[in-house]
Amino acid sequence: MIIAIDGPAAAGKGTLARRLAGHFDLALLDTGLLYRAVGMKVVRGGGDAGDAVAAERMARDLTAGDLDAPDLRDDLAANAASKVAVVPAVRAALLDFQRDFANNPPEGRPGAILDGRDIGTVVCPDADVKLFVTASVEVRAERRLKELRERGLEAIHSRVLQDMKERDARDGGRDVAPLAVAEDSFVLDTSDLDADAVFAAVLDFTSSRNLSGGA
Repeated sequence: MIIAIDGPAAAGKGTLARRLAGHFDLALLDTGLLYRAVGMKVVRGGGDAGDAVAAERMARDLTAGDLDAPDLRDDLAANAASKVAVVPAVRAALLDFQRDFANNPPEGRPGAILDGRDIGTVVCPDADVKLFVTASVEVRAERRLKELRERGLEAIHSRVLQDMKERDARDGGRDVAPLAVAEDSFVLDTSDLDADAVFAAVLDFTSSRNLSGGA
């Protein structure tokens, strides 16, 4: 089983992906970490994440161990990821990594869940289940602000909202593999839903597709 989950930042994809992975005993890949890792490798080396040549070089040298770096959850990494993700050569370099994970899940798992921006449209267009999780940009900014403050980081609502809008514009406007809804995706707006309601809605959908898993 391959489940593709796409959607913009802070829509609830990560939480849903983790719960589904546990429920169905599937391997999980947050593909955004690949781009964050590439972007931060450029930044740590003193470069600009918008440097296409440097970004491609780092993408081709990326290893699974790079995904464990502690700074990949910071907003700096998120913005760096959005910049390197518009580079066609970076996306091409990481495509095989993602497809290999989906088709050969680690630890003998019966399938995989990939969480990202172009999984259902480009990476795994033949996925058994395609989900597109979204929410209004205002709601997503509030969620990100709450997350940052809970981590003890200072954050201003207007800045977080602006960053979110800029990332949405980059993700949706890039020439290669833009953020888009696959035609056969189950679209779920989480603006007014909590995590439990989102999980329940997706389980109902997978049940309708005759897919089953453990508790």
